Amino acid sequence: MAVAAEAERLRAEGKDLVDFGAGEPDFPTPDNVKEAAIRAIRENFSKYTATPGTMELRQSIVEWHTRELGTKYVPAEVIATAGGKQAIFNLICSLINHDDEVILPVPYWVTFADVINFCGGRPVMLETSEAQNFDLTAEMIQRAITPRTKLVVINSPCNPSGAVVSAKEFEKILAVTAAADAFLLSDECYSHFVYEGEPFSVGALANAKDHVVIVGSLSKTYAMTGWRVGYALAPQPIVAAMTKLQSHSTSNPSSIAQKASVEALRGPQDSVPKMLAEYRRRRDFVIAKLRAIPGVTCTMPRGAFYAYPNVASFIGAGKLAPTANDLAKRLLREAGVVVVAGEAFGTADHFRLSYATSMTQLEKGLQRLHTFFTQ
Repeated sequence: MAVAAEAERLRAEGKDLVDFGAGEPDFPTPDNVKEAAIRAIRENFSKYTATPGTMELRQSIVEWHTRELGTKYVPAEVIATAGGKQAIFNLICSLINHDDEVILPVPYWVTFADVINFCGGRPVMLETSEAQNFDLTAEMIQRAITPRTKLVVINSPCNPSGAVVSAKEFEKILAVTAAADAFLLSDECYSHFVYEGEPFSVGALANAKDHVVIVGSLSKTYAMTGWRVGYALAPQPIVAAMTKLQSHSTSNPSSIAQKASVEALRGPQDSVPKMLAEYRRRRDFVIAKLRAIPGVTCTMPRGAFYAYPNVASFIGAGKLAPTANDLAKRLLREAGVVVVAGEAFGTADHFRLSYATSMTQLEKGLQRLHTFFTQ
């Protein structure tokens, strides 16, 4: 947050910055989706809706999930939320009691640990190995499970590492989780940005529904980050609890954004593979440039749109910076490049670089990084 605040200050002063911090697509929302929102406004669709979203939207989510990912849900097992983040918040607050343990693979998306702590739960950090591409296995989860385990969190494709859990491994993880009578939270917000194979949902596995909560979002898939529409698919009693919580916090997602989301889910899907192709091109460029910097190593992301380079050789006493966070501050002030330090994601030797920006910005920013680390 301190780096982000300083970046805003420097921008206001006119400093030329290359921003690799933002975790959002640089593509515009598709025109058909924007037109659906305009129609909703003109038709005065601007009142409250049902707390978990309109039946039209929930049915659209069910249909999309079946068509794209092979799951079988019904609208009563769906809640629409103000972004995927609210779905995660609602779920953890509804499910976790004081001192319940939540297994959280590292690196993790920043919000998970804070929400678990907020709800009185106990995050059990499960270290993954960079040498193994940050892969998560059922055996690792099995070793971390205790009688207090209530929830296992998986974010695949992963923000920040780009790691992807295979369907075969998900099947084993589901078996381990179910045997422990725990729930599996599968954050699938980047499901359609995988570079090898096809999108996958653990909800498509046999017997998944009793122990799985899926969180999804329109933010990344349809470049709708500001529209704030996400959802959860879960057993009906959990959806009911999440709905009750939401009714006393934000109520329904924006009625207009809901109409736009229906169009995104039911309308033309051609924008998604176009974005994926462009992200693949950017990924290959970014990883090659990072690996060309002496002292920097970086795994190849298999999904999402982030690189997570290891910069341990530049961190520590007598080196460029004592911590990754301090290194991020130097990159901002001296190189004019915005990145997110690895401490936010639970690791000390990395920073996250988002390549959801133009090739022009990527070329300029990677050149600045190369100059900074080699001068």
